[in-house]
Amino acid sequence: MRSDLYSIEQVAELLGLHVRTVRNYVRDGRLKAVKIGKQYRITRADLAALTGEPATAEPGRRHVEVSSIVQIDGIGAASASRLSTLLTAGAQAPRASAEPLRIQTIHDEGHSRMKVVILGGPAETADIVRLIGDLLGPENGLLDKEEDDE
Repeated sequence: MRSDLYSIEQVAELLGLHVRTVRNYVRDGRLKAVKIGKQYRITRADLAALTGEPATAEPGRRHVEVSSIVQIDGIGAASASRLSTLLTAGAQAPRASAEPLRIQTIHDEGHSRMKVVILGGPAETADIVRLIGDLLGPENGLLDKEEDDE
């Protein structure tokens, strides 16, 4: 139980705030605290409520996140836009996992290069990488359509 109580100084250090700021949060009622002796003590749950994080993680539950960067060379602006739209739509599709899937695409016209950054669970990330492979495969011809656009 003792490890679940923080002093104002510890909370300030954890949040990167000044001690006076944390004291003001306690006085204003933004942060619940209990006075023990001459010092305030803050529970882990009250600190989590202030920061907006869940109070406690489920014991024994592991979280795995994969970050992948896919670089595609020789891709024009129109194809990059199409691919970006398809990947974003694929990321927004309903999935069995509640874990968020984040995708960011960057296109460098000067080098005709596109990078796709994927953050998410292992299965979801693998699905997006597989989707990229399928979309850019020789039988699909997504990159070949670039010549028609010009």
